[in-house]
Amino acid sequence: MKRMGSVLLSTLALPVILIAIWFAATRQETSVFVPEPLSLVKTFGDVWVGPAFTEQVVPSLIRLALGLGGAIVVGIALGLAVGSSRVLRDLLEPVLEFFRALPAPVLIPVLMLLIGIGDEMKVTVIIIGCMWPILLNTVDGVRATDSVLTETARSYGFTGMSRFRYLVLPGAMPRIMTGVRQALSIAIILVVISEMFAAVSGLGYQIVVFQRTFKIPEMWSGIVLLAIIGLVLAFLFAQVEKVVLRWYRGQREVENRGA
Repeated sequence: MKRMGSVLLSTLALPVILIAIWFAATRQETSVFVPEPLSLVKTFGDVWVGPAFTEQVVPSLIRLALGLGGAIVVGIALGLAVGSSRVLRDLLEPVLEFFRALPAPVLIPVLMLLIGIGDEMKVTVIIIGCMWPILLNTVDGVRATDSVLTETARSYGFTGMSRFRYLVLPGAMPRIMTGVRQALSIAIILVVISEMFAAVSGLGYQIVVFQRTFKIPEMWSGIVLLAIIGLVLAFLFAQVEKVVLRWYRGQREVENRGA
């Protein structure tokens, strides 16, 4: 209990200090571009507690989920294939390095011409931008599979899909989850950027509308909501990661005790 309290205190200390500084700096400030914390809280409730949440925020979350889910499927599938085949790795490495170097936002104008400005374009941008950390971490995880475990699996007759299911995929899962964690933050950025370019709904679209109509407190409230969404998604991912890598964390604890 004491340790939990200290962790909570260390987690909340910096945000509380920053909010206090913000409050003190804006108390006598008359600038319309930086609202006071209390007025921002009121504006946040007025704007986002109601129909605006379902009309603007929910579409963004759906696009994010579809894009990140597609990136996970594509990244893991390609990563397993490339990591398991030296020939495929040598063949595809130059092409993969070329496309990896392209920032996903610069593809938005091209995808707008090829696909249009619908949800398909936004989901495609997220998939393209998010699959690289997943793919590269999957490749590294597959290549780092323990050689002793590989020989043991071969001696027990694990081949084909059973080898991937019981050896390669579990062994690469810690690095895959690292790639997914990186992709999650990229997905949040890309969904907002794609909505700022061409959209009629979404959190990014609404933030731009507020900015262009000089509704500055409302714009800040959208930015705060975006940060809250990022924190919630990071927390949810941490819980999923604990479940998926439960065996890995237990193994590390045993190794640390032995050391």
